[in-house]
Amino acid sequence: MHILRRALLGSLWAVIGWKPSFAAQASPETIIQEEASSVTPRHVLCFLGRDRDLSRLSEAAAQATRDFATGFSVDEDYSQAEPDDRMSRSFDVCWDLVEPNAWNETDEKAVADHQSVLYVLGPSMTQADTIKVSMTALRLVERLIQAGAVAVKGESAGIAHGLDRWRTLIGQGAEAQKAGDRLAQQRVGRLAFAKRPLSARGYLESVGFHLVGLPEVYVPETSGSERQVVAIMDAVADEIGKRGLDPTLKARGASLSFDSTYGVDEFKFNPYGIVKLAG
Repeated sequence: MHILRRALLGSLWAVIGWKPSFAAQASPETIIQEEASSVTPRHVLCFLGRDRDLSRLSEAAAQATRDFATGFSVDEDYSQAEPDDRMSRSFDVCWDLVEPNAWNETDEKAVADHQSVLYVLGPSMTQADTIKVSMTALRLVERLIQAGAVAVKGESAGIAHGLDRWRTLIGQGAEAQKAGDRLAQQRVGRLAFAKRPLSARGYLESVGFHLVGLPEVYVPETSGSERQVVAIMDAVADEIGKRGLDPTLKARGASLSFDSTYGVDEFKFNPYGIVKLAG
């Protein structure tokens, strides 16, 4: 299946609350873990334009790939110089619900009034490269906002922020890179390109932590309010980044699982597993 078609179908399945049969037919967890070793994450970014002309955004993206975004490329098949009437519904389910004022009515109107859609595909990432490539993706977002993009969504995890929030994250990423702070870069990349919390099978879960080389974090729904659970997710993610996976599992009394709600051929599948906290 075409790479962007998989990402777009994933967004639509999220909108209508349905999963395809190939994802529902889960293999035993040990087999999934073996299959996971061959999975490499990648970014798929969606940019909306205000005009029925893709040239400005596509040229900006092409120039960015020459300047710094090695391995990124415009998807010519699915980008279109006309509006996509599914975008309002898609962004509605993807807006970041954690950060206060992560988007506003101006952002919603920009989505509703968009006139063109540009998709950019990132390179396949090894775990060691995820943070570096995610910082590059953030710089690419900056470049295309400067070129006139009116809305931006990360398709790989289904996350959208308003332009002001994107600018804040871009600034934080630049500061972390300037300081050479890898943990801070990982945190910013996670906040920019992962979504949380989603509810599944008695847990509140993260989606997209693999884009910065981390396993997902599942926290029992009974652990507190959604904001309290998100704080736990973020703390566990930072602990893994700082201390490593095994020490964090031991300290938290958690387990590593590969029993994912996503199939191995879906962009939201995390090849690094799921840290499940005990109830």
